[in-house]
Amino acid sequence: QVQLVESGGGLVQAGGSLRLSCAASGPTGSRYAMGWFRQAPGKEREFVAAISWNGDTTYYADFVKGRFTMSRDNAKNTVYLQMNSLKPEDTAVYYCAAHTRVMASSVLSTYDYWGQGTQVTVSS
Repeated sequence: QVQLVESGGGLVQAGGSLRLSCAASGPTGSRYAMGWFRQAPGKEREFVAAISWNGDTTYYADFVKGRFTMSRDNAKNTVYLQMNSLKPEDTAVYYCAAHTRVMASSVLSTYDYWGQGTQVTVSS
């Protein structure tokens, strides 16, 4: 069982930046691809970004391309989401997720493990 813990959320003004982290613990010797999803109040959870196990491949939702960057440090069992040029519509709870299929995926149902989420609030 893999445990995922997100951190780095908070309140920021529009145009600002935040960096989210997701630390994995448990049987991390397995190869896990990772993803970030978000859920705003009253909306469904949606894909934000994904990265393959070795970091060679990344996918982004169209609405974050050019603003968000996902990376990973396997030595630290941690993935990151650098968020720049934040907009009020980026306000949501951001979730880290992992799956064992190695390749990056934008499909929510692919993911086996989820963190508890971290709140990101962008003020206008």
